[in-house]
Amino acid sequence: MPPLTNSRPSRIGITIGDAAGIGPEIVLKSLADNALREAAEYLIIGDLEFLKAETERLNIRLDFRAGDEPVVGECTVHDLGNLPKSVEYGREDPICGRAAGEYIEASVKLWSEGRIDAIATAPISKRSLSLGGYDFPGHTEFLAALTGTDRFAMSFFAGPLRVVLLSTHLSLKDAIARVTRERLAELIRFTSAEMAKLLGRPVKIAVAGLNPHASENGMFGSEEADEMSPAIDECRSKGVDVSGPFAADTVFLRCNTGEFDAVIACYHDQATIAVKCLSFGKGVNVTLGLPLIRTSVDHGTAFDIAGRGIAEHSSMMEAIRLAGELVRTKKQERAGNAA
Repeated sequence: MPPLTNSRPSRIGITIGDAAGIGPEIVLKSLADNALREAAEYLIIGDLEFLKAETERLNIRLDFRAGDEPVVGECTVHDLGNLPKSVEYGREDPICGRAAGEYIEASVKLWSEGRIDAIATAPISKRSLSLGGYDFPGHTEFLAALTGTDRFAMSFFAGPLRVVLLSTHLSLKDAIARVTRERLAELIRFTSAEMAKLLGRPVKIAVAGLNPHASENGMFGSEEADEMSPAIDECRSKGVDVSGPFAADTVFLRCNTGEFDAVIACYHDQATIAVKCLSFGKGVNVTLGLPLIRTSVDHGTAFDIAGRGIAEHSSMMEAIRLAGELVRTKKQERAGNAA
């Protein structure tokens, strides 16, 4: 792992995602914010000429320069020059998919060389990525392969609400089958360790129940008693600060008010409905387990509105901002350990 240098500001690499979607637009709108631009050093990973054309189309005033040494307040572009002069918005395209994959590869290379401290990624199209020659279902698996990571998990940060998913893109039937003592206990331990690294302190974890009212003592299902409570008890016996399972209709709100540092959700929509209802547009996808800090938006390419200049960029801004905060936390932790 390359060293984090305390002598310079946090340096965040930003990939522009799929150019046929809203990725470039929300990156540019975010960096047009003076306060954000002054908070760290940013290296945009994309196509310089395309980004220049996008600023003109969107009537955004930003000055770019090519290079790999960003400066606070400026927009430096690691230019791959891999897009055509014009892109057809709102459609799956192998050229845009291949370009998006190349941005991801470049970002990991820049991190491995110590040129950036973290990555904030704009959305990609899984289908376009595949058409472009990359056999990965999404960013998470792609980044895991590039960094040699075997154990990782999807999480969402939305202010004080942090949610980790036991399963992601599965049918509800298959997701329920994944709720086992072994899988849950492993995820609890993993979450405790990874969240402590990111936040720089010990964490308190809650587990959301699978069934209504967390089964209400077996009235509405047996998973809580048979699988979940034994996993929680096992982890508590090993010193992990975890409790539950709690009724899912209240535990996320309890975390949002500060009672817990994170909630483990049993399946995809249990997590994302809570995050998007409590903090829509400000949630950030954080991949746990990677050797690098990676944040992303909580939405997709929005092909239906791409090219119209109306994309909401708040989640991209939060992803960039959170990446900087997590880097600063890691720097402070390392400085404290070295003292």
